[in-house]
Amino acid sequence: MAKIKTKYVCQECGYISLKWMGKCPECNSWQSFVEEFGNNKKSGEVVSIGSSQKPVKLKNIEIEMENRFSTSNGELDRVLGGGIVRGSLVLVGGDPGIGKSTLLIQVANNVGKKGFKVLYVSGEESLKQIKMRADRLKIENDNLYIVSENNLHYISKYIEEDKPNLLIIDSIQTIYNPDVASAPGSVSQVREGTAALMKLSKKYGIATFIVGHVTKTGAIAGPKVLEHMVDTVLYFEGEKHNVYRILRAVKNRFGSTNEIGIFEMTNDGLVEVINPSHLFLSHRPKNAAGSVVVASIEGTRPVLIELQALISPTSFGTPRRMATGIDYNRVVMLMAVLEKKIGLQLQAQDGYINVVGGIQLSEPAVDLAIIAAIASSFRNKVIDPQMVIFGEVGLTGEVRTVNFAEKRIREASKMGFKTCIIPKGNLNGLSKMEDIEIIGVENVHEALDIILGGS
Repeated sequence: MAKIKTKYVCQECGYISLKWMGKCPECNSWQSFVEEFGNNKKSGEVVSIGSSQKPVKLKNIEIEMENRFSTSNGELDRVLGGGIVRGSLVLVGGDPGIGKSTLLIQVANNVGKKGFKVLYVSGEESLKQIKMRADRLKIENDNLYIVSENNLHYISKYIEEDKPNLLIIDSIQTIYNPDVASAPGSVSQVREGTAALMKLSKKYGIATFIVGHVTKTGAIAGPKVLEHMVDTVLYFEGEKHNVYRILRAVKNRFGSTNEIGIFEMTNDGLVEVINPSHLFLSHRPKNAAGSVVVASIEGTRPVLIELQALISPTSFGTPRRMATGIDYNRVVMLMAVLEKKIGLQLQAQDGYINVVGGIQLSEPAVDLAIIAAIASSFRNKVIDPQMVIFGEVGLTGEVRTVNFAEKRIREASKMGFKTCIIPKGNLNGLSKMEDIEIIGVENVHEALDIILGGS
């Protein structure tokens, strides 16, 4: 009898070792190795996703005119790049209870109403549980088929028999392949399950959505190769106690990356937010020092967001610096610029920066707004509530040009703002706008003179 081969696989990064180790040398995780046995697959067997057995000239490849179809949800269509691409594989990740299953069953209902066949596979809930959620969301559709199954062989059989236009797997961590001798949710099972679904998706042109659990750090559970295998990776962001959810594309082969869609959780499910700028500014305080509005670009969309700063004397030997929604190191650097170039004495001041609405801002175009908010709080001077600010700030205090300046200004004008402070280099080539005053600045000193009235 042949000896069964065993291996130890790190459940965090997929590193394979022939013996057990307490600490993974690849990702430095402790107690993450799990013993797995050899499977029954033939040696050298690989997954083929293409239908052609020989190279084809690029000009001879034909694309269907209707390669996409809409989800009837404007925010989700925006994040996906214009709708669902046939034969695409989309991975949706997020914290438990954030709304992943709710969104996908709503998408299944919308797509089914268009006459497309939808197969919803749940490995976590029974048919009665899914029916209860569908009744709560008022979902009833003749083209929506539900199956509660986690055996990959049976799921593949259903797919090949029904050939749905849209397939939803909830979730990939519950699906297991009997040929792989490891527990569901392990690295090997997740990898094998995704590879098999990818093969079926490409072979039959089925658009597939896969729900992925996340780890404590917020990353999708399983090896990073899972995100490399799929076409699109979407992350649900937001707090469970907050009614607003942000769906962000961190990878998209068919559209813009870092695009966001904003939803509100209601009794009727997730409802798209058409005007996010109005949402983020709806509860803005009046006559409050340290509050400023910044025009940011999320993917291809301009969004106006309130940014707040609080500067107060410290009671510790070393002042505290805290940042929510913005890079901490960026904030520390900008405070150093204010100390060196403007002369603000922040060495004995605690600094707190907050982006209202729970959104994450990563682009450098928010630098000037951060500096304005800090200076406003430190000097206790209120910034004009009808003013919008954006621009990148360098270490020498210069204000550098940013992308999509006209888009940002038009969004500010649409929301009724009267003044826009921008980098002077962005004035070239701007279209004339009569309902908003545009002021270009070259450095931080000049900008603060205008924003805070020269004091």
